[in-house]
Order: sequence, then structure tokens, then C-alpha cells
Amino acid sequence: MSIEERVAALDWKRIEQELHDRGWALTGILLTRDECRAAIRAYDRDELYRSTVVMARHGFGRGEYRYFANPLPTLIGGLRRSLYEPLVAIANCWRKGLGQGGSLPRDHAEYLKQCHAAGQSKPTPLILRYGPGDHNCLHQDVYGEISFPLQAAFLLSHSGDFEGGEFVLTEQRPRMQSRVQVVPIATGEAVLFAVNHRPTTGSRGTYRVTMRHGVSPIRSGSRHALGIIFHDAA
Repeated sequence: MSIEERVAALDWKRIEQELHDRGWALTGILLTRDECRAAIRAYDRDELYRSTVVMARHGFGRGEYRYFANPLPTLIGGLRRSLYEPLVAIANCWRKGLGQGGSLPRDHAEYLKQCHAAGQSKPTPLILRYGPGDHNCLHQDVYGEISFPLQAAFLLSHSGDFEGGEFVLTEQRPRMQSRVQVVPIATGEAVLFAVNHRPTTGSRGTYRVTMRHGVSPIRSGSRHALGIIFHDAA
């Protein structure tokens, strides 16, 4: 099956409900082991990337990640386009709940035109590499005035290749302490989650939940992950 067919075959009714209920959902396995291994091997192909970030230099944690350059590799571009289509309906629902107004276009290419018109033209899909002691501090992937409310993170490494390195989400509700959730991701699977905010309904109506994500320290081995972010960067 093509990546587009695999994405279309996901249980989107369940995914949508879980995203509304808790701000994240697992897709189930989307990428084959061969696709995961090929992505890991391609980490050292400099021509595929527009920039490399050493996290310790910026206080982001420890480890390294690389942003893909345009044109995106076929698999990365296919994931970005095909995941956007079912997620945009959820994104528009969230925007309405947060009082942000205006609907996002159904087509990802049209959405990117809006990003580019706002001065955000650098592609944001990225691949991350962690070794022993590396980690990713809690953060939000917002790169400019325009940001899509959802994103995806795929685990590329086999679970036996590393220890530690759990994907962590936190949510902060008004007048409440932060809640932490550790998300178990299988090789080739993605977690879909809120970029920064999501709406939720309480006794006094709809309110904003702030979410952040990160990766706990790697105790041993090597962990690679793929991030699919739908807005471009300034």
C-alpha cells in the first residue's frame, strides 16, 4: 500500500475522539521496518537537509536534529500531505473552540501558500538522533505567526535499540497543576498531538489547555525519530 492508502485506512473516528478527549492519539503502525531503517541510514546524507541543530548549544536538551530541505523526500512529503487532510477538520474544530476564527484550507499546498505569504517558507519536517544521556526538553514547535494546531512524531528505532527515551506530554489546565503523560510508541508508529493549545469543555464552558512535549533521557543505545510539522518556518 502507498503511504496515502495507509493513512486513509487508519481508524480516524477513534483518532479524532482521542484527540478531542486528551490531545493526543496513536496511529498504529504506519511505516515498515525497511522504511524506518532507510530513514535512519539517510540521517548522514547532508544533501537532504537544510540545517542541523545541536540541542545543547541552544539549551534545548542534548542530542541533534536535522530539518529536511525542499523538495522533501517522497516518503516525508507523502506523510505531510496525507496526514494533513484528515487532521485539518479537527484543526478547524479546535480553532473554533479557541475563538481563533477562520477555517484552514482543506489542501496542504494551499495552507503552505498562507505560510509563505506570512514569510514562513522553510520546511519543518525533521529527523532527530539521540544517544546515551541525550534528551529533549519540554517545548512547543511554533515557528512563526502561523502554526497548524497538530503534528506527528514517529519512532524509527526498534524498541530494543535503546533504553529510556520515552515520549512525554504535559498539559496545563487553568487553575490546575500540570499533568504528565508518557506515550508508548511502537516502531513505525506515530503519535498525533497538539502543537501548543487545544480546547476542552469544563463546567464553565470551553477553555484552553496548554500542551508541551519532550523526550526523557536515553539511558543506553540510540534513538531516532521523525517529526512531521505542517506549517513552515520563518
